[in-house]
Amino acid sequence: MLHDALIDALPDLVALVRRDGVLLSHAGGHAAGSLRPGPNTAGQHLETFWPVAVATLVGQLIRRAISHRGTSEIEFQEAGQSYSARASAQGPDRALCVIRLAAASVPDSSRDPQHPIPSDETMTGTFSPRLDRLDFLRRFKESRTLASLTERALAVAALHVEGLIDISRLIDPGVADRVTSSALRRVVASDLMPTTSSVPWYLGQLSDSLWVIVIECAERERVEALVTKICANLRQPVEVGNASFTLVVHAGVAMLGPDATTANQLISHARSAAADARRSGSSGVRFFSDTLQLRALARLDVTRELREAIDKREIGLAYIGRHDLATGQLVARVGYLRWSHPLRGHLPPAEFLPVAEATGLAAELSRSALESLGRDFTAFEAHQLSDLRISFGALRHHLLDRNFVADIERFLSQGAVPACRLELRITERCFVASEMRVIQALSELGVYLIVDEIGRGVASIDLLARAPLSGLQLDRSWVTAARHDSVALKVCRAGISIAAALGLPSIAAGVDDEVQRETLLALGCRQGMGDLYGMINPVPTRMPMNLRC
Repeated sequence: MLHDALIDALPDLVALVRRDGVLLSHAGGHAAGSLRPGPNTAGQHLETFWPVAVATLVGQLIRRAISHRGTSEIEFQEAGQSYSARASAQGPDRALCVIRLAAASVPDSSRDPQHPIPSDETMTGTFSPRLDRLDFLRRFKESRTLASLTERALAVAALHVEGLIDISRLIDPGVADRVTSSALRRVVASDLMPTTSSVPWYLGQLSDSLWVIVIECAERERVEALVTKICANLRQPVEVGNASFTLVVHAGVAMLGPDATTANQLISHARSAAADARRSGSSGVRFFSDTLQLRALARLDVTRELREAIDKREIGLAYIGRHDLATGQLVARVGYLRWSHPLRGHLPPAEFLPVAEATGLAAELSRSALESLGRDFTAFEAHQLSDLRISFGALRHHLLDRNFVADIERFLSQGAVPACRLELRITERCFVASEMRVIQALSELGVYLIVDEIGRGVASIDLLARAPLSGLQLDRSWVTAARHDSVALKVCRAGISIAAALGLPSIAAGVDDEVQRETLLALGCRQGMGDLYGMINPVPTRMPMNLRC
């Protein structure tokens, strides 16, 4: 008797419910209020003692848990109180449901107490320009779960809003807040609000530049029309005092079901579509399915063309001169990949290297570039009599290939480039991943070895000290940022100091002006390359491009 009394005193309501919605047994529920079943309700359908909306929701929750053989949960409202329900399958025809009173009730102004689930009336409730992030995420989770339970449509639009961060950083955060509030009030005052729009929707702000619209609709035309109107409204100039501000908005949409099944996936895929719109400079609404399809088609197209370009030797190298920072004397020619496409023009490596890596063409592309290096070296020697080295950065998949040393040995045996004139650049990440015997074997061939992108990874100083290296090259991003970023300056100083301690020359990429040159010289760096020195060509007819692998 005491045991039963303690169970009944539990605040949470625990109910064992059959798949068809018949209550088999229950316990607890001291804090469940009107939802606590009476003493003689076992064997009755949930609708006999609960409101129809609650009984329907819990029935759907139970059937979902049973069909998935797992656990499902949802939050709902009843009589001005917030509840959470969690159902766990207990076999093929029943589930255990725990209903718990939430910590706080939701104000009646934002929830209809007669409806426990976010119905159309809920969606058309009071709209506040203040976008509470946590409240939006909670509401979005409810909408996504309910849409899955009831098989209702749901779309998510991600809006990338440019301008607010710049206003906050360059002018004042308060002004950015006023611009945000003014833009949202204008949306509220328009005929786009759910109270007048036939499509239920609500808006949330996850960051200064990311706003999210949740739309209860799966008709692409209606979703596109609504998002287009909201974006057009937000793009109108906002007056704050005597100043006028214009926001740049790019939108992407993902659909529940075809594009994603979870809340995080929906937002992520909508953001991907918005990012695609931003990259292309489009003011229209991009749908994730379209973006995915276009990317897939583009990748297939580039893969085919890339394979043909490798076979036809259309992908070669563009060269940057490495100079002595003190005297300006040219000390090496540094090659970077370039693809002169017959129709698309010069393609940056960022457009075709990921495709090469994903399709297994990276090693083949790197070998083709190595052959191009030999031809270019011959052209250089025919036009310029000097003892300069020529530098080659093998792609990661090639460098880590078991045949890489044999490829270099075979290349040197062809006699186009003497070993003492060949420099191999190895990124810091590849250097860490390489075996020391490979580094030793390359050194025994007589080539120069440079570890590139120092400062980007976490190369061991002990490993650097033991390897037969010829120099360390600072990562370009740190060198470029050193002029205005104290942290970047410290990283550059540390990299140069490590090189000096190991008795190796330090090299800087991204030396774009005299100020950078003088700064690097003061830090002890002796060699560099960048816009200050420009590029060089093996043959005058070749057009230089400032490309990086």
